[in-house]
Amino acid sequence: MPVLKEIWKEKAKRKNDKELNKGGSVLDINVIRNISDFRFNLSKDGFIDFLYNHLGEFGDTKEAITKAVDYAFSNAEGKGGFLLTAYIKEQLVGALVMNKTGMSEYIPENILVYVAAHENWQGVGIGRYLIEKAMEVCDGDIALHVEHDNETAIKFYEKMDFNSKYLEMRWERNK
Repeated sequence: MPVLKEIWKEKAKRKNDKELNKGGSVLDINVIRNISDFRFNLSKDGFIDFLYNHLGEFGDTKEAITKAVDYAFSNAEGKGGFLLTAYIKEQLVGALVMNKTGMSEYIPENILVYVAAHENWQGVGIGRYLIEKAMEVCDGDIALHVEHDNETAIKFYEKMDFNSKYLEMRWERNK
């Protein structure tokens, strides 16, 4: 488990936030494969609310997030996945949704659907730690979608060795 003490101290200096400067806390990352795996009084709805509130301008509706979570919990052939939560002192500070694609060889076996850090904890590595844990937990390769104008996210994922293999093109039926 990563110790973020030095990062927190630096962020506390920048933001003058005494609460961050307490240091010494460990980031606790949990794998959730079904409803019974939730901890620290977190429910499925609370997890969905967290993502909805912290994905920012590139987020989706609660309904879309719910579909991704339900897909991760599905036992149907070709479906499944997992969720990750990150806590600092029992406070939820990060969340991730990974879905299986049910395919391999021609597209990656997994798709990273959502990852978000609490707005008060962005920029200290929580997203990176969640993605690194997801890489450990999943089998196979990982794909993800990034909005073409989200340059910050593109640079972040490139630093984590993701590459842009394709340009996604879409035809939308009712547009």
